[in-house]
Amino acid sequence: MNADDIESIAIHPAIGVARVGNAKDAYFLAPEVIGETPKDTDGFRDAHGHLKRQVARFRVYATLKSGEVREITASEAQINWRVEVANLKAGWYEFQHAMDLPPDQVFEPPKRNADFNGDDRERLSIRPSARHVSGPNETSDAFDDGTFFGKPVYLGELRTDDQGRLLFFGGHGKSEPLVPGTAPTTFANNDGWHDDTCDGPVRATITIGGRDFEAQPAHVIVAPPNFGPGLFGVVTMDDVVRDLFFGLGILDAPDHTSFTRDIWPIFDRMTGHQWVCDGILLLAGQGTPLDARDPAIIAQMGDPSDASAAYRQAVFNLFRNSKTEALKHAALPPFYGDTYGDRYLDGPHEGELVNPAREDLFLTKTQYQHLENWANGDFEADWDGIPVIPDFNDIVVADQPRELDRAALHECLGGPFHPGIELTWPMRLASMWNPDRPYRLRPLPEGERVRQNYGETLSREQALASDGPWGPTGAGSLTRWMGVPWQTDEASCNSGLVYTPSLYLSSPSFWGARVPNQVLPIEAYNIATTPDLAPLQVQRHFSNRRFWLRDLQGTGYAARINNMVHKWWMTGLVEAHTPPEGAGLPDTCFVETGRSPSFTKGDPSLRLAKGVVALQAQENKPAGPLGAAPGAEDTVEEQTFERLGRGEV
Repeated sequence: MNADDIESIAIHPAIGVARVGNAKDAYFLAPEVIGETPKDTDGFRDAHGHLKRQVARFRVYATLKSGEVREITASEAQINWRVEVANLKAGWYEFQHAMDLPPDQVFEPPKRNADFNGDDRERLSIRPSARHVSGPNETSDAFDDGTFFGKPVYLGELRTDDQGRLLFFGGHGKSEPLVPGTAPTTFANNDGWHDDTCDGPVRATITIGGRDFEAQPAHVIVAPPNFGPGLFGVVTMDDVVRDLFFGLGILDAPDHTSFTRDIWPIFDRMTGHQWVCDGILLLAGQGTPLDARDPAIIAQMGDPSDASAAYRQAVFNLFRNSKTEALKHAALPPFYGDTYGDRYLDGPHEGELVNPAREDLFLTKTQYQHLENWANGDFEADWDGIPVIPDFNDIVVADQPRELDRAALHECLGGPFHPGIELTWPMRLASMWNPDRPYRLRPLPEGERVRQNYGETLSREQALASDGPWGPTGAGSLTRWMGVPWQTDEASCNSGLVYTPSLYLSSPSFWGARVPNQVLPIEAYNIATTPDLAPLQVQRHFSNRRFWLRDLQGTGYAARINNMVHKWWMTGLVEAHTPPEGAGLPDTCFVETGRSPSFTKGDPSLRLAKGVVALQAQENKPAGPLGAAPGAEDTVEEQTFERLGRGEV
């Protein structure tokens, strides 16, 4: 590559997403193609059962004066990477709810750890030194010189691959209180606590032919684990920011609706939630009129003719109106919204819900417009089978940068923002973004510290100002609004089964694609795929969904959030499995796997269930001992699972 031919250079993805994991060395790469499941040849856990870290990989692309786009690697240039990260959660303001609601619905949150002032307040912020790395297969010093009240906190490290691309490794999911033994008490604002998530700008200087080029900077965030790899939000963060970009004119708004690109994914992602919420199993799972993996249903959905008009309109009427945002609880999509449970704390409306309509999730206005076009038969009938996710290297180089940008945010949830999993409500603010470069944030000058003090409370006007906390971003800007520690938020936000158990369905769900609600255990899946099992038995075991947090439930809410802090990695992952042909199950099943053996060893109820299933195999054989299963042992295995007393539940 000739330096004189270069017009500009940029880092992609513009926002990369790494995730914590407690495996010491093992890791896997974040998805680089929209809709891709992270790839790892031997699973998402190491040999000890620990969760691997998800690593964000950053690449450098040059746009030449000819218009050609090319990736720059270490084979033709010196790439010097520079990264700053921080964890500012404990020294920031409390999360109460999204602050871009109407003014009369926004409370002014006080500071977290408000009793710490002066020099002590700065000790709440974990700000390690910037780190540098260059060349292929190199490793930086760790981000471990940032401290929480003098105690070093490891926030990750930098490495490069064999092409000199940057690999960002985050923390190990370790959350601790300032005073040992202190238990968390709430979902998002636990004073005295810190975790090891973080975020910050990624910069690079590229030297070609003796000339230095400064790349357009990117940003990295370190988020909690993805407990549902391969599942996605009905509204993704990519949907949210694209809706914003269309409205601002940063991107050209779509001029037509494609069934394959714009309609089917809404229903497919909803159908995918059958594996993480059994209320959605009944609404959009296998065998329902909204099963987006059923060829007959897809054919009906993809038919623009009058023959399917009544069906399309009836489906459309089940959705909330994103244009008016009118109150409609019993509607699609079946997810909670930004203000679920939020009530006025004082004043004339004390005790009333802040915004009842926003208690539920809306599609973005762009998604809803596509859905309305579809209902009216105004769409391109371009279905040619379930889309095949391409290999990244098969994507035209000129399209790779935008694919990287979108894939990273597609993996992140686009709501509800209460506060969320990876990122929260400010991502839908225009002040966050560079209006000339889609997907790219406005950065603070290199080395400038992110401002933490806006007064004793944070006003809505300050929060939304273009030069305020959600204007130019720096190390720690994006993750400080998230729950501290992240585990307590994830253990608090479940589904309707927990909040309104009297209702028929266990939905709505909060963040099922990342934090499951009810799951299909591997034990149930193994029984359901028993050869020659009667169809009714297959469906009974296939439908045996269990509470994902059952092993951490303990004696109630306080025990659950505390257990999640310490045992989060021992829970199961919901991973894709392919059932045997003819099993009567969907072609791909997402099954809870990898629960800690300490939760499962010696389960007598499982042994009994297997014994009953085995009776079917004995129907035409001489009877053995009553109730005995083939190969059953008389000895009772050691039972290691938790048992609660009658008065503890």
